[in-house]
Amino acid sequence: MAGSVRTVSTLSTVPLLPPPRLPLGTTARDLPHGAEARARHWYENELGWATVPGRPLRLVTGLRFDVLDVPAEAGAAALRHLAPGSPVALRGDRMRLLVAAGSAEELPGVLDWLEWGPLALDLEVLGAGGAMEAPVPPGGARVGRQPGPGDPARTGSVQGAAWLRPPVPGGEVEVSLPALPAMGSPKDAPDLVRLVDTVAVRCHRIRLRRLDAGPPACRRNQPLAFS
Repeated sequence: MAGSVRTVSTLSTVPLLPPPRLPLGTTARDLPHGAEARARHWYENELGWATVPGRPLRLVTGLRFDVLDVPAEAGAAALRHLAPGSPVALRGDRMRLLVAAGSAEELPGVLDWLEWGPLALDLEVLGAGGAMEAPVPPGGARVGRQPGPGDPARTGSVQGAAWLRPPVPGGEVEVSLPALPAMGSPKDAPDLVRLVDTVAVRCHRIRLRRLDAGPPACRRNQPLAFS
């Protein structure tokens, strides 16, 4: 079980509550300057998500959501299990699926129940005490102006991460996140078990494909993929 999923924790302490929203009447002139400062403002004040002090900009996990980090191919196959408003981020060849807070602790048990526990799968999970690199907000969080040439909002990448399905300000992200029914998830929340099973199948197939492309000695006695 220990080799099948990696739980990543990068913070020793995290804030218990997100920063308060700015008062009504705040204008673009009052907002912080600089791309990263505007992005931090967007996350903290528009979404109410906690961020980690300092640079680079990172989002605290384990409070309002956990993150399942998988190969992009595996994540793409699992998108059908997500609600329309469920946020998904991309970074290179990796996809980051936001799941219900507490999923990091449940994931090893889910993989065991699905009989994936003994296998090494290329997935990581970020939960309590962790942090995710913050993708560039939609439009680059540029308030009051259009992005120019070379602007991160045009290139779609700040620190290498971008939203495939961005979160929507003013909404409660929790209602759209995959969760276990026992975790007190909303009635219509996507099923975390179905999501994990689909991701695990794809991760295993990717692994077998890579082994099959390697030297003949590496292809001996390999388990068969199943779905």
